[in-house]
Amino acid sequence: MADEASLVEKSRIMDGTRIERALSRLATEIVETNHGAENIYIVGIRRRGVPLAERLRDKIEANEGIKPLYGIIDITLYRDDLSTVGANPIV
Repeated sequence: MADEASLVEKSRIMDGTRIERALSRLATEIVETNHGAENIYIVGIRRRGVPLAERLRDKIEANEGIKPLYGIIDITLYRDDLSTVGANPIV
């Protein structure tokens, strides 16, 4: 296994500024497609989707003054790679 000190960054797809800009555009598109910020429900899939959903919710609130409803889904028992997670996955 490679030593962490020997790892070299080849390229960066998005830096923090570009991620923020992409999230702002996505939040705007969600509101435009919905014809307003009312009746929007943001759902994050547990683990990496939750922080994304939270950031989108915060962007919509900052832009529109309305905080969308928010939820989290845990799909652990429905994953196609469940056998690699462990014999008795904990939800």
